[in-house]
Amino acid sequence: MSPRASDPANVPGWAVAALVAGSVATIATAGAAVVTALMSRAIVIPSAPVDDIRVLGYDEENGTVALSVTADSILPGLYSLRFSGDHGHARLGEVLSVGDGIVVRSVIQVDYGDLAAARNGRISGWYYIHPRELDVPVDEVDVFTPVGPAPAWFVPAAGGAAGKWVIQVHGRGVRRGETIRPIPVFREHGYSSLHISYRNDGEAPKSPDGRYALGDTEWQDLDAAITYAVDHGATDIVLMGWSMGGAIALQAMGRAVHRDRVRAIALDSPAIDWRDVLRYHGRARHAPELVGDAAFATITHQWGSVVTGQAQPLDLDRLDFVKRSDEVNVPLLIMHSDDDGYVPSTGSRQLAEARPDLVTFVPFAVARHTKLWNYDRAKWTTAISSWLTANGL
Repeated sequence: MSPRASDPANVPGWAVAALVAGSVATIATAGAAVVTALMSRAIVIPSAPVDDIRVLGYDEENGTVALSVTADSILPGLYSLRFSGDHGHARLGEVLSVGDGIVVRSVIQVDYGDLAAARNGRISGWYYIHPRELDVPVDEVDVFTPVGPAPAWFVPAAGGAAGKWVIQVHGRGVRRGETIRPIPVFREHGYSSLHISYRNDGEAPKSPDGRYALGDTEWQDLDAAITYAVDHGATDIVLMGWSMGGAIALQAMGRAVHRDRVRAIALDSPAIDWRDVLRYHGRARHAPELVGDAAFATITHQWGSVVTGQAQPLDLDRLDFVKRSDEVNVPLLIMHSDDDGYVPSTGSRQLAEARPDLVTFVPFAVARHTKLWNYDRAKWTTAISSWLTANGL
């Protein structure tokens, strides 16, 4: 009796190799598809910041806290410690000691939460909780955006001046409290400040799809804020964007109804070129370049909405102000740390090199993402003040 063809002992070696290779390729393809889907969704789906620092002990008597050593926890300067899943907030002073994976910092005050019971937290540059801490008058107002009323803080100019406004736009994954830090320097130059929220940030209404568009739709909420300012007497408007807020401000520069009132834009750690930012995060997560390119394709084509839930695909070219540098038509101040750790400074530097006529670039080192004020408040404040003066703003 002859052996059956299906007997494994009689399957040719080349066929076994082909079958194994095909199976591995199928598995690899499926795995890449999953990673691509996860990466695509992470780009557009709002998520809460991660508590990435261990809280190792709080000495209330001596006013110190011990933390695990990270690039953020050992930064010189003044910072917030947000702990226990945002249920606690403390203000941290300078580093007192570093050793054996532990950094000890001074604690200026605990605003709320039980720091002694905390196990995890994160360092934040978002130092103030509310503008009233700066001893300034504050009104709670609503800006009526295309997705509904969005809460904002309005801080009037000192002395009652009405014409000059700065509109502050926070970054991805945080709220308008991030933008309180520049109030004093802008008030010194006669500005009223409007600190806005925008779709999907946890304070303003959600968009119908509940997805980030990296500035490509959020600018409409800033547009509404600019209209609000004009309706309330603003004649000269400066926009200030932080991180993704920078991308939002740059979009409004050319697309807002009252863009003629926008005199200048200040940017802190801005997202100038999203492809550069997303590739940086892909490398940090050791994702193959092909997976990153596939994620770009997913978020920029209508068919990708099946994976991401986006109402509309993103236009990364429209969001790339290195490529669109010739469209910059107002003075820009860009402040960025070369050790940002989240948004690389390459896009900021390239835009400054492309438009030296309008872009003032102030580099920092070590300061990390949106923590420039915290790291070197004097340099940061002087940069804004000097830029305003130099441009007659």
